[in-house]
Amino acid sequence: MARRWIPRACAVVFVAGIAGIIVASIDGNNAGFVLVCGLAMVIAAVALLTLAAVAHTDRLDAFDEAAAEQLEQQVAALVAAGAPDQQVRALVRDAMRLGRR
Repeated sequence: MARRWIPRACAVVFVAGIAGIIVASIDGNNAGFVLVCGLAMVIAAVALLTLAAVAHTDRLDAFDEAAAEQLEQQVAALVAAGAPDQQVRALVRDAMRLGRR
């Protein structure tokens, strides 16, 4: 649930901070208010970066060179046996997509 509302809240802070900086600079260059808006945007950016670093639970798949070579040899064997190359490669792509779901 926090993965939904934290980015939205940060976006609101970003938009409000930019609007606040623009209004403060038009209204007489109030340095204190500009600083507060900037600090709020920095805190929102840090919160967004922290969320992205902590909440990412999917592990990266390590590329297995030996398994890839074995798969390529199997594809080559099927093609050598008479199967159409394009259809075999399309089958491998579809199987990989199905395995990632």
